[in-house]
Amino acid sequence: MAWLPLYLLNLLWAMAGTSTQTRSLCSVPSEQQPWVDGLQALMENSVISSAYPNPSILIAMNLAGTYNVEAQKLLTYELMASDTADLTTGQLALTIMALTSSCRDPGSKVSVLQKQMEKWAPSSPNDQVTAFYGPSLAILALCQKNSESTLPIAVRFAKTLLANTSPFNVDTGAVATLALTCMYNKIPVGSDESYRALFGQVLKNIVENISNQIKDNGLIGDIYSTGLAMQAFSVTPEQPNKKWDCEKTMNIILDEIKQGKFQNPMSIAQILPSLKGKTYLDIPQVTCGPDHEAQPTLPNYPFPVPTSASNITVTYTINNQLRGVELLFNVTIPVSVRSGSVLLVVLEEAQRKNSMFKFETTMTSWGLVVSSINNIAENVNHKTYWQFLSDKTPLNEGVADYIPFNNEHITANFTQY
Repeated sequence: MAWLPLYLLNLLWAMAGTSTQTRSLCSVPSEQQPWVDGLQALMENSVISSAYPNPSILIAMNLAGTYNVEAQKLLTYELMASDTADLTTGQLALTIMALTSSCRDPGSKVSVLQKQMEKWAPSSPNDQVTAFYGPSLAILALCQKNSESTLPIAVRFAKTLLANTSPFNVDTGAVATLALTCMYNKIPVGSDESYRALFGQVLKNIVENISNQIKDNGLIGDIYSTGLAMQAFSVTPEQPNKKWDCEKTMNIILDEIKQGKFQNPMSIAQILPSLKGKTYLDIPQVTCGPDHEAQPTLPNYPFPVPTSASNITVTYTINNQLRGVELLFNVTIPVSVRSGSVLLVVLEEAQRKNSMFKFETTMTSWGLVVSSINNIAENVNHKTYWQFLSDKTPLNEGVADYIPFNNEHITANFTQY
């Protein structure tokens, strides 16, 4: 991205005490706007009454400016009624931010999250960096509610993150950047400069790592991590050495949208704020009308629709070679499905043909995740899960979204993270 003028001086940041000190993201060209509007409509129209309401979708709706008022009201109501006991730290943080973006008081949810984070500690010094994703969201949510009481928690979090040596993860790095930038911007005037130095050092390390993940085509990490990374680059007070070309990133994202890569509502929720020039730091500034009035009409969106009715053949392998896990196996089956079918259909057809391919799924914010195959289930304590690959390349879409091609070899590999 071609950077716009830099932040104000640190002193002015501290005096301003606001969390919305962001550079403007490059904008979507007006002729491409229908694709973005269509993407938003697709996400909003996916909202149904659910036992697992998705706060990320409500945040994206409110940052972008809601089209579907009924969907917004439904999500807001369900999140208001959600039981904090059933939520992870990250889910609780997103719920608080979602309700804030709807101009609703999260009530006791904030104090529950505060207490959770006061007790938080990584299980080991070398925890997978993805373990910091939920706590990053928590610090961001708490910073927006009461930055002063969050400061000790954020300091401990930043020091732990600084000492961690696990492989870098773009999504986690981006959310941590948003959280620590919020804290950096809200350090009380007259506070010890060591706070600013600590947060600045961690931010410098993180944004440098994110910049190292910029691909030649403009994507940052993968297609689905790019939206959060764009937010991070637009707010951080620390500039990476590697220049980021925002327009190149925006162009590749728009190309991917046209190819139908953003069909999963959660994937849309991750990218939509950046397409609208917003970040999660803008949540406290969302303006709600008297009845949450939104734009009255939905746009037309020209998403491609598969027209082929021919069949394709997909080779599907299930593999478990982990020692200490019962029932080692490596079994392959050819499966014929309609062209344009998602991977889930392949799994269902394989299961119908051979009981060894029996599988179970779990619903998450990203949709269905395969949790068990051939009676071998993922285990959080053992850090095991089912990873899907095309040939040897891990899939970055879920089974309900990925569309296999003819003669593709899909492998479900039971592995550890």
